[in-house]
Amino acid sequence: MPTRFRRQISRRRFLTTGAGALGAIAMPYLSRAADRPQISHGVQSGDVGIDGGVVWSRTDRPSQMMVEVATTESFGNARILPPVAALPESDFTAKMLLENLPAGQEIFYRVRFRDLAHTGISSEPVVGRFRTAPADRRDVSFVWGGDVAGQGWGINPDDGGMVTFATMRKHRPDFLLHSGDTIYADGVIASEVKLADGKIWKNVTIPEKSKVAETLDEFRAAHKYNFLDDNLRAFNAEVPIFVQWDDHEVVNNWSASKQLPAAYKERDVMLLAARSARAFHEMYPMRQSLAEPGRIYRTLNYGPHLDVFMLDERSYRGANNPNLQTEYGPESYFLGPDQLAWLKRGLLNSRATWKVIASDMPLSIIVHDDWLDKKGSEAVAQGDGPPRGRELEIADLLRFIKSAGVSNTVWLTADVHYAAAHYYNPDKAQFQDFEPFWEFVSGPLHAGTFGPNDLDNTFGPEVRFIKAPGPGKQNLPPSAGMQFFGHVRIDGGTGQMTVTLRDRADVALWSTTLDPKIG
Repeated sequence: MPTRFRRQISRRRFLTTGAGALGAIAMPYLSRAADRPQISHGVQSGDVGIDGGVVWSRTDRPSQMMVEVATTESFGNARILPPVAALPESDFTAKMLLENLPAGQEIFYRVRFRDLAHTGISSEPVVGRFRTAPADRRDVSFVWGGDVAGQGWGINPDDGGMVTFATMRKHRPDFLLHSGDTIYADGVIASEVKLADGKIWKNVTIPEKSKVAETLDEFRAAHKYNFLDDNLRAFNAEVPIFVQWDDHEVVNNWSASKQLPAAYKERDVMLLAARSARAFHEMYPMRQSLAEPGRIYRTLNYGPHLDVFMLDERSYRGANNPNLQTEYGPESYFLGPDQLAWLKRGLLNSRATWKVIASDMPLSIIVHDDWLDKKGSEAVAQGDGPPRGRELEIADLLRFIKSAGVSNTVWLTADVHYAAAHYYNPDKAQFQDFEPFWEFVSGPLHAGTFGPNDLDNTFGPEVRFIKAPGPGKQNLPPSAGMQFFGHVRIDGGTGQMTVTLRDRADVALWSTTLDPKIG
């Protein structure tokens, strides 16, 4: 049995471990709400594994985050964990790793903040929940997508807010795999947007979203804007997030060569990226890497049936040039050598039935760096033909997967703002040294809808499903209904994976069931 599946703890032992009588400690508070810290943006959990996960919250003043954790909603015999400081340096955010939890168990946590200046004063509590990964072969269910508050489509109460999060919540998924573009730091949220039919879209606004994000506080505010939505906060309190980033956390199509638009007073894109990365890590419940603080790529083990490999296709890439190199080198980096080696090791060592590769960008959908002139490469695809540029890295990875006998890989992505299913067939490809596999595309969760884009034939993608606005109907608002998410269910008994593409009304647009290859 793999080591990670031995790290389980019984519910009874969990209730009696560590804190002992701390569960009976009362948290003092005053009745006058104005004198108490406030939990400003709800609670979140994330990076949940077999024996724990990370919880997050934010307050409005220097405080200590106090967390109680229990296996019942009544919080009987709850443990209270050592406090964590929430200080101005982290914008009053705090997160805590909950460990030594029982596997496959519904976990309830309750967060309060205790005022540092007046330790007898605490906030009202906020309760969240998550389920730890299973040690046995039970069913696993999760959703994925990306692209939130893009193209000026913010929180519109008249349209129900960010409706897709309410729809996904109804499925009671084990987690959300967020494929990036968690914010649009380069996007202004105006109070009103005139629609094609003459109606007015009305956004909730905050001052910081009246311009592009350049300062650390402006990047932080872009994340906090999303948390103003009731649907999103309710979702966060019940569904853990496995999060990655893409370009709009900084600026559209950013790489080291990015020439910033005139709207930017700060001209150094790498300084903007550093500020964005700090805000990103402050605002999400991610496990920290000791090997590389601030690293986003990581493996999340979710029981015997599932390993999720979270990629970072932004931080280590070469410049967004035409990428037509025929020899692999720094200019054609996409994952970069270190991340590529990590991914190969992880895939080779994985004993999970399914290996999900969470890619923040699609493999064969052509995404130009300059859409007006159709120039430059933003994603992997370079156009029809043999592998060139960034495709060299993907070709090397696909060749390795085949030669090493790694089975049951599935790619999940977003980025392009439409839904699609691609079957990669080596018989139809220019590069053929790989085993067939699937790539599924979803999103936007709450942004403008675009597409479809052209496909590159290098790796032989066959379109099995697509839903996009089509020519002349680009940047549709969320109210048009073309907001998409993906839902994955793995059957605990058979190991079959069913992938369904859905819209915000929860209509199942297309579905397929994949049989795992055994041995």
